[in-house]
Amino acid sequence: MRLFVLALLTLTVASAQQASPDFGAEDLGAEKYSSALKRNLTAAWGSRASDYVPRTRHLNDDGSPKYTNRLFMESSPYLRQHAHNPVDWHPWGDEAFDKARELGRPVLLSVGYSTCHWCHVMEEESFEDEEIARFINEHYVAIKVDREQRPDIDGIYLAAVQAMTGHGGWPMTVWLDPDRNPFYAGTYFPPRDGDRGVEAGFLTLLTRLNEIYVQRPETIANNTSVITGRVAALLSSGSSGDSPSESVLTTAVAGYKQRFDATNGGTQGAPKFPSSLPVRLLLEEYAATRDETLLSMASTTLSAMADGGIRDHVNGGFHRYATDARWRTPHFEKMLYDNALLVSAYIEGWRATGDAAYEEAARAILTFISSEMTSPDGGFYSATDADSENPRSGDREEGYYFTWTPEELVQTLGATDSALASAVWSVSADGDVDGRNVLRRDRALSDIAAQFQITEASLRDKLVDFSERLRSSRTNLPKPLRDDKILTDWNGLMISAYAEAAFAFDEPAYADAARRAGRYILDEMRIDGRLQRSSLNGTLSGQGYLDDYASFIAGLISLYEATGEIEWLQEAIALDRVLAEHFTHPSGGFYLTASDHEELIVRQQPGYDGAEPSGNSVHAMNLLRLHEFTTDDDYRVRADKLLAQFSATLDRNPAELSELLRALRWRLSKPKQVLFVASSREEARQLASEIRSVHAPHRIIAVASQSDIDELAVTIPLLSDKRALSGRPTAYVCEERVCKLPTSDPVKLRELLVQ
Repeated sequence: MRLFVLALLTLTVASAQQASPDFGAEDLGAEKYSSALKRNLTAAWGSRASDYVPRTRHLNDDGSPKYTNRLFMESSPYLRQHAHNPVDWHPWGDEAFDKARELGRPVLLSVGYSTCHWCHVMEEESFEDEEIARFINEHYVAIKVDREQRPDIDGIYLAAVQAMTGHGGWPMTVWLDPDRNPFYAGTYFPPRDGDRGVEAGFLTLLTRLNEIYVQRPETIANNTSVITGRVAALLSSGSSGDSPSESVLTTAVAGYKQRFDATNGGTQGAPKFPSSLPVRLLLEEYAATRDETLLSMASTTLSAMADGGIRDHVNGGFHRYATDARWRTPHFEKMLYDNALLVSAYIEGWRATGDAAYEEAARAILTFISSEMTSPDGGFYSATDADSENPRSGDREEGYYFTWTPEELVQTLGATDSALASAVWSVSADGDVDGRNVLRRDRALSDIAAQFQITEASLRDKLVDFSERLRSSRTNLPKPLRDDKILTDWNGLMISAYAEAAFAFDEPAYADAARRAGRYILDEMRIDGRLQRSSLNGTLSGQGYLDDYASFIAGLISLYEATGEIEWLQEAIALDRVLAEHFTHPSGGFYLTASDHEELIVRQQPGYDGAEPSGNSVHAMNLLRLHEFTTDDDYRVRADKLLAQFSATLDRNPAELSELLRALRWRLSKPKQVLFVASSREEARQLASEIRSVHAPHRIIAVASQSDIDELAVTIPLLSDKRALSGRPTAYVCEERVCKLPTSDPVKLRELLVQ
């Protein structure tokens, strides 16, 4: 599909610099822009990057964009993608809703994100269409929202879509009244009647809904009242109940067993998301129950994903999901949060099974993040796009950059090596997507090694070489768009991943990456003690949400465990105090937004773990970990109230809160406090590394030098009076504040940890 006229890319920088754009879309029914707004847009245009290319097919003869709207002044990459649509877009804010009220118009709200394939499709089909744009401009006030910058808005109106349609997704399209109440909603709409087999296309819906809004206001009022009530019910946790019990975990595990795809891993059917079967929960339940079926489910899933097309075998990292049941053909965007969570899952899989392929998968993700997704300041970028340019046609195609033809393999690797590579990665003449191949491993490497009469070790070495050569061959191809904004919560998840990998694999470089990102968030994305939501090229946007605090606190705690540097734990404790003051729900748990946040139609309390874990689930575990470190019982009390607040959901459908189930398992277990003391922190850390491969998920680790004990004991009281016996690094394994006999013997230490 030709999403944009990519001949734009051939425009010279000089002509773009000389071009003077038009502002607004008056000839398509949009309002006339004020002099002040035009001055602001002119200033923004003058400060654009020298290589800026307008993302639109509507150009003047001099190469400047025919239309430029308010979104050009926004920091969000997604909003700026729509800055040159003929639709007269507004950012979310009072100005847009006041205008709708003044003009007596409904609001058209469109929510998406910069690397969303179907968002791009709807943009090209509808928002770049001048006829559709004219109708929107003449009858609506149009608002664009980046769901990644504004999860509060996204959460509310996603609930509206789900209430009305039974499903949700992006692009998300919602019709609102000027008081922000939804009266109709959906996701992607084809532009016209009959397109993609629909009876009523987007233009017809726009027309009919505007007629109803103008002619039957009582119908709109009734709809908004009912829908807003349902949204409020969906986004509240309900009343607090009794603390959830072991039976909740039993029910959840039984449900996962019933839905498990024994052949391909994950849950049955398609599409397949890495999060659909919560591998870390299964591994932790295996550690608690020794149910071998759970280990088999987890390892089958991890292996299938690592071998499948959902993994990028050349450039590294994992794509967002597979469109089929066998993990073969992905939806090609790559999200930071998916890859962070997968690192953690593969580390725990490696600990539970000893399978070196899982260590390799985790390391490969981190190599991709370090090389392609890390800013010069140390923060982690958000995502890369599913779409990329086909240089032969100039079209943007989903997955082109990540797929291969047999001829391309021969050109890059030569006939002999390409034959081997094709056997490993199941490359065929027919291909998987438009004649191109998604690389995947359908056969065991041992079988292929035998076929080509080489050792498996030699084959693995060759695959490393093949990947490097194929990656190099892509250097001159246009890469998929990268979303360079830095989100605090996703960075928190990746900090956890790097910190956990630093400890598990005894890799100092991973700890350094986690430190740099942690320092960036604390130094550059915290104002007056409060976290900010996002940063793009140093420009901050919005106060932090619950998810930002929860995920970043989790990363700081893991960073302390990996390094023994107490400042990270102290910063985690300080940020939890901000949550307690500004986000606490009176019955337990936390609101998504702070007490001084913009007032929306609902103040939601997140209670669903999907592709991203909810802030309540993440912080439940944070509170339990902080309780073990500090012995402060307030953390346990708050965690118990949080668990009780969601007990009804856990009883009704525990799979909705798979991440919270991990916290429940921790609460029902007897976590161990593992303390290491030596003459230097490095010596203590070396003894701690003896347990790096032990699968014992319910534990905390504290590392201290003898000289720092008194200072550290202020934060971690259990360290008080601990000594390095006979001058040797010494470990104390404690449970419920009672410590076993100290030991310097690594074998004894490992035994104590798994008892």
